[in-house]
Amino acid sequence: MFTTLKNAFKIKEIRKKLFFTFMMLVVIRLGSQLPVPGINRNFFADWFAQQTGDAFNFFNAFTGGSFLNMSVLALNITPYITSSIIMQLMTIAIPKLEEMQRDGADGRKKIASITRYVTVVLALVEASAMAIGFGRQGLLQTYNVMNIITVIAALTAGSAFLMWVGERITERGVGNGISIVLTINILSRMPQDITQLFEQFVIGRSIAKGVVAAIIIIAIIILMVVLVIILNDGVRKIPVQYAKKVQGRKMIGGQTTNIPLKINTSGVIPVIFASSLLQLPVLVCSFFNIGGTGVWGEILKGLNSNYWCNPSQPIYSICLVVYIVLFILFAYFYTSITFNPLEIAENMKKQGGFIPGIRPGRPTSDYLSRVLTYIIFIGAVGLTIVCVVPYFFNGIFGASVSFSGTSLIIIVSVVLETVKQIESQMLVRNYKGFLND
Repeated sequence: MFTTLKNAFKIKEIRKKLFFTFMMLVVIRLGSQLPVPGINRNFFADWFAQQTGDAFNFFNAFTGGSFLNMSVLALNITPYITSSIIMQLMTIAIPKLEEMQRDGADGRKKIASITRYVTVVLALVEASAMAIGFGRQGLLQTYNVMNIITVIAALTAGSAFLMWVGERITERGVGNGISIVLTINILSRMPQDITQLFEQFVIGRSIAKGVVAAIIIIAIIILMVVLVIILNDGVRKIPVQYAKKVQGRKMIGGQTTNIPLKINTSGVIPVIFASSLLQLPVLVCSFFNIGGTGVWGEILKGLNSNYWCNPSQPIYSICLVVYIVLFILFAYFYTSITFNPLEIAENMKKQGGFIPGIRPGRPTSDYLSRVLTYIIFIGAVGLTIVCVVPYFFNGIFGASVSFSGTSLIIIVSVVLETVKQIESQMLVRNYKGFLND
């Protein structure tokens, strides 16, 4: 990876793209420090410190601390991520959108345009909920219509601005802009978390205990990164043979290729779905200042991951089991709507392709479905391990950090994808240079 970056800086065109991406990230980090006009930042910091749930910690990690600072970028790109997921699901449900997606570049442009409008609407709704809900509790210096409108406008504009920045990075920089914005937000919080871990387990201990604790912390992080890399790059290649055909006076076809089925077919989407679903009751109670007492209070505690894997309170770990089940179910669900074995089998049949030992058509579709079922389960189990490890160490040793397995999956996946894109751009440039010579 470092060799790739070193060689990339030697190429003027790619160097400009890297510099543009870097400057956009600097703008984002500066924007995360600009406060929304008319708010009481001390109130929000105190309110945030009193929250026992981890729903807002998860959100704050995704926004790079902008949410805690209540900056103009407090909503960040979460409305865009939500709208993208909604549009993916709606593309399956609405034939008109499905037709747009099949129209090629023009159709994708139309879907992207609709996604932008949905993003602005979601940002407007979320900003209104925050301005009115928190404003009544003391967030606004003066609770009046003008201040409410100002906060809503600032938060909505900030989210729209980040969406624009992400698209510009995709167009003029390197990598997927939205993914890079999300990654830099998560990375900005990690030094603080690593420092917190070392202060808790290393500093102040004897030299022997401190060294052992540091080695264990570093080893666990490295092992998790390696596991994510394996899951991200792991594929099951299904061999495909194409029959020879006579076209005119030529014999075409007969080549052998494969269908690469990724182990992590659904990426981090199932994790986000499962986490969001579990944290929804906690968010609603926090917004409306609903107290947690009695049975309802115990349920809210169970939904808080800070109570999971605690040997003294094992009852709360039931929600961890629910989380794992939801994660696996969403992995199967999301893959089922993004990967259609029947369509692939029909396309292969039309082009004269077949899997050795499997009849074309329906048998091929059934075979792909069976293989995919095993692959999804392996990938879901692997990603579950990555996501559960932080909860285990938090429950057993009290190692609480804002980043989680979800954050690690996003970081590693985006870094690998960005490096691959840089390598492909360098390869294309070498081809162009060879052709020009």
